[in-house]
Amino acid sequence: MTLSSPPNRTSPRFLVVLDADSTLIHDEVIELLAEEAGARTEVAEITERAMRGELDFAQSLRERVKTLAGLPAEVFSRVGERIRVTDGVPELIAGVHAAGGLVGVVSGGFHETLDPLAERLGLDHWRANRLEVVDGALTGATVGHVVDAQAKADALTEWAQAAGIPHARTVAIGDGANDLRMMEIAGLAVAFNAKPRVRAEADVVIDRQDLSQILPLLGLRG
Repeated sequence: MTLSSPPNRTSPRFLVVLDADSTLIHDEVIELLAEEAGARTEVAEITERAMRGELDFAQSLRERVKTLAGLPAEVFSRVGERIRVTDGVPELIAGVHAAGGLVGVVSGGFHETLDPLAERLGLDHWRANRLEVVDGALTGATVGHVVDAQAKADALTEWAQAAGIPHARTVAIGDGANDLRMMEIAGLAVAFNAKPRVRAEADVVIDRQDLSQILPLLGLRG
């Protein structure tokens, strides 16, 4: 399945929006943070249930973030050094940009680790949750609105409208239940290394962990 080229070339050709954890990157950042707090196993179990759609995302996020209380803010730089970008991400971004398109990431993870990564990769847009830090330590809570399934869909819509890109030329890429709403409204929904429910509802399933495989779907590479 390939998206058609737009009739109006004055607007960007495509908007590609990715999930972050286990999509843009190999890792689940909440688990890396929890490991620093000695709670990785507990948090990984909650993450898995949330991704399968067995738990409300906001509730699961609160439960996981609670385990981080007391960690020093310096943990963000330590964890950031461990994050592994998924194969093909630089090629995907370069290919979309070369065609005049935009790439965004919307994450149920955290701005504190996503911001430096997004800037380094040259993303056009990104959005995530924020962790509360008081007196140099995590409190075990978030601040602001939770980036849940609806917030992901809203971000895709907002970024597309701002750039004059119709939904028919948007692509949503994700792996868990929290990605389903943005995948439902996108012109092309791609399940990437995804859970069974996401695979069943996607237009395209990619099992090879290489995001440059998205480029042929956009007609940007044979």
